[in-house]
Amino acid sequence: MQYKNNILETIGHTPLVKLNRIAADVPALVLAKVETFNPGHSIKDRMALKMINDAEARGDLKPGGTIIECTSGNTGMGLALVACVRGYRAIFTTTDKQSKEKMDILKAMGAEVIVCPTNVEPEDPRSYYSVARRLSTEIPNSFWCNQYDNLSNRQAHYESTGPEIWEQTDGKVTHIVVGVGTGGTVSGVAKYLKEKNPNIKIWGADTYGSVFKKYHETGVFDPKEIYPYITEGIGEDILPANVDFSLIDLFEKVSDKDAALWARRLAKEEGLLLGYSAGSAIGALWQLRGQLKKDDVVVVIFHDHGSRYVGKIYNDDWMRQRGFLDDELKVADILSRKKDRRFVSVQKSDTVRSAFNLMKEHDISQLPVLDGEAIVGSLTEKQVLHLLLENPMNNAEKEVGAIMGEPFPTVQDDTPISQLNRFLGKNTPAVLAKDRSGGLHIVTPYDLIQSI
Repeated sequence: MQYKNNILETIGHTPLVKLNRIAADVPALVLAKVETFNPGHSIKDRMALKMINDAEARGDLKPGGTIIECTSGNTGMGLALVACVRGYRAIFTTTDKQSKEKMDILKAMGAEVIVCPTNVEPEDPRSYYSVARRLSTEIPNSFWCNQYDNLSNRQAHYESTGPEIWEQTDGKVTHIVVGVGTGGTVSGVAKYLKEKNPNIKIWGADTYGSVFKKYHETGVFDPKEIYPYITEGIGEDILPANVDFSLIDLFEKVSDKDAALWARRLAKEEGLLLGYSAGSAIGALWQLRGQLKKDDVVVVIFHDHGSRYVGKIYNDDWMRQRGFLDDELKVADILSRKKDRRFVSVQKSDTVRSAFNLMKEHDISQLPVLDGEAIVGSLTEKQVLHLLLENPMNNAEKEVGAIMGEPFPTVQDDTPISQLNRFLGKNTPAVLAKDRSGGLHIVTPYDLIQSI
């Protein structure tokens, strides 16, 4: 029989998945290390187990004890799994910016959750760092994991995540892109991989409101860099001991809005429902794509699952309240919903009969008229039917150029659909829409109705 002795034995050995549509314009092979396959649905399961194993080995945590941690949710989930299996009590402090789903999941696993204010200094007694530290001194036989400064965090990734990536890419990995929070993932993976090949580049995704990027570039800890941000799981207002800046080649900041939109694109284009920091990581890759070459192999580490953000980045109302979504549909949205996006046209020298046959074949009511590649006119079913019914024998062989109307108006694909009223009307049954690559498409009132 093949089975695991407990859920903790399923941690690690997560798959690499090639990114296709979302990485189509990136000149490299882009592979996602999808850490949602861990039992707690995040990469933090790895270091949570390692921190407790090491604490038990040192005698810092004894049977019947209490696990204490300050967490944005994912580390708490990994620790909650360990607590369930090994019979520990678990108390977690978190911040009021974390999603309700994360807190509810921790409670479902039997943990106690204390919510602390986000916008206070780390040394403030109300901060989630300070509350966790205080509880660890007040509760007997308790262990504060302190994932920020506990080096078991990055050792977990040196022992597991890094070797997995090396083996899965057959040693061909050239770049790692990963969000940086406590620093355990980036530093542990970087240490292992650079020992194998010092030329591997390590790119850290940071967020606006975090100190990492400026500190890495200047060595200056600038309090002016610190301000509230919405992205969860990455960025810091402190310098955790787990962040080894010497192993990171560069940091790239990604805005809250861009990270949220990239995460939603990953879901829609790749079928990967992921967390906020995944959007930051793929956003950083996109912003840095100009530094990549065709033969590069990029591994993007995706930390956690999108189920923890259904009330936030995957909620349209939440996104609109923060100005992350434009309420109004664009022409591009209409094009994305069209089942048939072929550009069907006729030449001005074609016969009315051939135009009529094209309309029947493609079940369309209008055609652009071209002279070579230039758009010179338009033809509608009303014009064609009028001619054919009036004199089928003679009019069927007339050239389209003799009866065509004015060309349909042309709009860009970022035109709001409300502006189409300026073009569509009784005498203008369609517009031509130009996409970003310069391709042309027909947009009709029927297409508009279907997209709303």
